[in-house]
Amino acid sequence: MFEVGFSELLLVGIVALLVLGPERLPVALRSVGRGLGQARRAMNQLRAQVEREIDLPALDSAPLRALEQEIREGVRLTEAPAKEPTP
Repeated sequence: MFEVGFSELLLVGIVALLVLGPERLPVALRSVGRGLGQARRAMNQLRAQVEREIDLPALDSAPLRALEQEIREGVRLTEAPAKEPTP
């Protein structure tokens, strides 16, 4: 995705050293490392959950069809609706 070479990393390191200074740079790098670790764990959990969802067995549609039939029979009108009187 991102192709970063050694020269780009060296440039970023030098700029970070100049901006943050030698006292705060290790703390900042530690924070970045923790954030990347948390992001990586979250992505792995998301990937595992998606794979579990994909591998779920197919639902048996027979009970669903029976329920649909029962609902249709319950909704079905037994008598024809009465016609409205004409004046």
